[in-house]
Amino acid sequence: METDYYNFQALNFPKDHPARDMQDTFKINEDFLLRAHTSPMQVRYMEKNNPPLRIIVPGRVFRRDATDASHDCQFYQVEGLMVDKHISAANFKAIIEEFFKRFYSQDVKIRLRPSFFPFTEPSFEVDMSCSVCGGKGCKVCGHSGWLEMAGAGMVHPFVFKSAGYGPYEWQGFAFGFGLDRLVMMKYKINDIRLLNFGHLRFLKQF
Repeated sequence: METDYYNFQALNFPKDHPARDMQDTFKINEDFLLRAHTSPMQVRYMEKNNPPLRIIVPGRVFRRDATDASHDCQFYQVEGLMVDKHISAANFKAIIEEFFKRFYSQDVKIRLRPSFFPFTEPSFEVDMSCSVCGGKGCKVCGHSGWLEMAGAGMVHPFVFKSAGYGPYEWQGFAFGFGLDRLVMMKYKINDIRLLNFGHLRFLKQF
């Protein structure tokens, strides 16, 4: 459970943002909801800790998404945040490329696409060549050959202000990886929902 303030307000979501609608978020009441992403931990941590900092925060999140081979209404995210002086998107790109190489024990094709998130500026999405189909196109990747693995970007000045940091003194990047999708691509699982069904025949292979 999370508060509306940390889930939305402190992360620069305006009052009329679509993510605030009941059809996108599991609201409990006007002040509380089921956490829609792990990004609230950025402000919560920065409020209590001085920069520079580097953190990783795993957690379960909930969204009112239509389920399919690559989407579920509950999944795990891994939030990353790095704040220091003279941090740039180049630092993020180098770290992510190294992470993919080590996690998958091989070089994999990834790309960064421009995107938009209220709490980062600039924002981008990290795509990986789909390992289920070898990049040829399948139901997992929407027949595009690529699967979105993370949303990321440079921390928005508004978020720094929310946490009490000087937005022109510090820079940082943040990312939110879908842990379930990382596992899907590692083991070539063709339906993300299998990870939550609890089928013993499926689980025994691990």
